[in-house]
Amino acid sequence: MTATGARRRRRTREIPFPDGPRVVVQAWVGSRLLLLIAGLYAAWTSGRTAAELVSGWDVQHFFLIAREGYVKPQEVAFFPGLPLLLRGFAGVGLPMELAGVLLSAVGSAFAAWGLYRLGGPRAGVVAAAAWLVAPTAVFTVVPYTESLFCAFAFWAWVKARDDRWAWAALLAGGACAFRVSGLFLVGALGVLALTQATGLKGARDRTARLWRLPWLLVPTAVLGAYVVYLRITQGSWTAWYSAQAAGWQRTLTWPWDSIRHTIPAIVPGAYPDHPGWATIFRFEVVSLAVGVLVTLVCLVRRRWAEAAWVGVQVLAFSTSYWLMSVNRAVLLWFPLWVLLGEVATGGRRARSRRVRTVIAWVGLAASALLMMWWAQTFFRGGWAS
Repeated sequence: MTATGARRRRRTREIPFPDGPRVVVQAWVGSRLLLLIAGLYAAWTSGRTAAELVSGWDVQHFFLIAREGYVKPQEVAFFPGLPLLLRGFAGVGLPMELAGVLLSAVGSAFAAWGLYRLGGPRAGVVAAAAWLVAPTAVFTVVPYTESLFCAFAFWAWVKARDDRWAWAALLAGGACAFRVSGLFLVGALGVLALTQATGLKGARDRTARLWRLPWLLVPTAVLGAYVVYLRITQGSWTAWYSAQAAGWQRTLTWPWDSIRHTIPAIVPGAYPDHPGWATIFRFEVVSLAVGVLVTLVCLVRRRWAEAAWVGVQVLAFSTSYWLMSVNRAVLLWFPLWVLLGEVATGGRRARSRRVRTVIAWVGLAASALLMMWWAQTFFRGGWAS
């Protein structure tokens, strides 16, 4: 029996979560309704329109690119996948605000489904539910790239784990159209290709693993095409990096310097005109610590590819001028959500399982409350990472 067949048989022997798929659907609907309620409350108390609620911060960059293309050098920091989709929907008369929300909603559904598959019939239910009510889940319902990227990336991992590398390559290529994180995805899939058992032995096993790697040329070509496009239109091979440095101070920095630059920002009163900013920066530090912990746990459990996926992102964020956007990146870390699902549904004794279930429900409720607060921050125009 092949390793893939053994994995499938193990999954079928798992005791499934009662009505697991239905619970995931309910979690998706319930979490989207909670975010809708948060949006309606923000509109009622702030007087902002529906379009204004969902169009803050990076959304304006996506809209500008969709309307006019890369007319400003700094806009090339944003990959073309989402702007192209928004332009297509605008071409048939659908407002970009509505199109962006619909795209994110659909993407979040596929991402949750992918997490369910990654976690299995028990842990996957909790993993998907936890992701849907993550503190920064507001970015999965507004015109940002998180939902769409996660949908493609999570399913790419599902297919790669099932040893269906042609599908994995195509899905990873889709993910690469939306975020530079696709580069890290390609690298982590490469680690998975080399470390995942094939069911063969000796030289045949090594050969079979190596033959998985050429499939990764597909997503690599997507990334390469954007680099070539920028070289032609902007005159530089490093246009993306230059845009990040000029617009968001994302320059290569030693990790200790990055943390040193961030510490003053977390002090109460650091931004008197923007009192909420210090809170978000504190969460950035917490998110980085979570990423380090997840990486270490994956290494201890010999989940080399998952450790690479999270670890390389932690390294990338810690080598920027300061910690920024880590809170949103947590949504991409599927090993975190799978681990949470495994912890919540583990335990051999009935009493242990009951305690874990109670803790899981309390954690989900607390996360949902934090999610609504975070959504309020974004909907009102505040900086939310």
